[in-house]
Amino acid sequence: MTATELREILRQKWGYSFDLQLRKVKGKIYLQVMWRFLEQASFPLSESEYMEHLEAVANYLNAWGVEGQFMTFISETREKPRLGKAVSIPLDLGSRSSEWILDQ
Repeated sequence: MTATELREILRQKWGYSFDLQLRKVKGKIYLQVMWRFLEQASFPLSESEYMEHLEAVANYLNAWGVEGQFMTFISETREKPRLGKAVSIPLDLGSRSSEWILDQ
């Protein structure tokens, strides 16, 4: 999965290039689709910075082998990111989850 593919998935599902954040909460790792998006005037990143960020997220998803989990969740969810409410996608890394450390 590439940054471009990730962005296209978000745009097809919700119509915008939403921000993605990886979070570790109570020992579990989540990919959160935030309510901020590139097309907003107040979005803090330029398009190139946004794409670099998505590339980093895509690299994690690829390294963890959870692209399928992401795709399944996105295709099945009825949730939408909205102000103050992210869509949290749980990622099951299996026995390897303790190998990965994310900044909070």
